[in-house]
Amino acid sequence: MISLTSPVKTRAHDWPAGGKLLALCLASVALFAARDLWLQIGAAAGVLTLYALPGRIFLRHGMRRLWPLWPFVVVLIAWHLATGVPREGAMIALRMLSAVGLANLVTMTTALSDMMAVVNWLLRPFARLGVNLRGIELAAAMVIRFTPVLAQKGSALALAWRARSRRRAGWRVIVPFMVLALDDADHVAEALRARGGFEMDNRR
Repeated sequence: MISLTSPVKTRAHDWPAGGKLLALCLASVALFAARDLWLQIGAAAGVLTLYALPGRIFLRHGMRRLWPLWPFVVVLIAWHLATGVPREGAMIALRMLSAVGLANLVTMTTALSDMMAVVNWLLRPFARLGVNLRGIELAAAMVIRFTPVLAQKGSALALAWRARSRRRAGWRVIVPFMVLALDDADHVAEALRARGGFEMDNRR
């Protein structure tokens, strides 16, 4: 899941988070079970239709969040073309786009607190075994929240490089990107400590 809640209100925003996550799981299983190229094409077209139904702003917002997948699609297609199995490459690429697109739709139409409530409900039986549910919830929430943030910062670094050099950024932005990620992690850790940390830590 690579997006935050959409600014455009849709009917799906009022649907229960648990139902949407269950539907996402079932759809993902169906996508990976399907072995026909036309089924994958139909699934991708269906996902695109779901993005288009709420309107142009929602569609543009969703497509922008899926744009970082294009390098993976290019590599997949190029590899399977080189190995002589382009049909398999097309199926894998379409499956990946559909699965990630559906996951992105769920996060765009579901509040983070609602998703974390579902995670808490699913993990509640493990609390009796001493599992720190708060830590798991926080880790999941941070992954969902910071993935698009880091993607935006990576894009900003690439744009800054292009403004200063005619050469492609490539590996040269990896180190500053890692520094930014570590700096963000340090700030988040300080904020967590300032607010008391985890409940488990307070018991020690």
